[in-house]
Amino acid sequence: MKKITTRIVLGIAALGLATSVCAQVKPEDQIKFRKAAYSFAAWNSGKIKANLEGTYDAAQVKAAANAIAGVANSGMGALFGPGTENAIGDQKTSVKPELFTNTPLIVKHSGDFATAANALVKAADSGDVAAVKAAYGDLGKSCKACHDDFRARN
Repeated sequence: MKKITTRIVLGIAALGLATSVCAQVKPEDQIKFRKAAYSFAAWNSGKIKANLEGTYDAAQVKAAANAIAGVANSGMGALFGPGTENAIGDQKTSVKPELFTNTPLIVKHSGDFATAANALVKAADSGDVAAVKAAYGDLGKSCKACHDDFRARN
């Protein structure tokens, strides 16, 4: 029950922020900022993967997990405002237009991303490498699920 409630709250918060932030941030900047945030999360994900495949540095994994959770919990939904489903100026996007019409599914995906990122932080804090590996796998599944539904393949 707690997971469902958390997802609903996160989704409502993201949608609520979208209205106020969209009015303040130009559509081309929304695309630029969301691409930067997801690139930052991907870079930190790569650091965790490298640690799991090589010499494990607990401090680096904790920092990377916290960075990913920061992105996941930042209200990224606010950067998917009207008109940002298409390229604007020099800002291209790979978002499918369906993202903007399937609110229940995007709320689920954003909630799953935040839940997985928060679990990864908890695992990293525990120092248990096996727990980090499992949580990292769950994070990857949450990313893939959203990409499968809402990322256009160029």
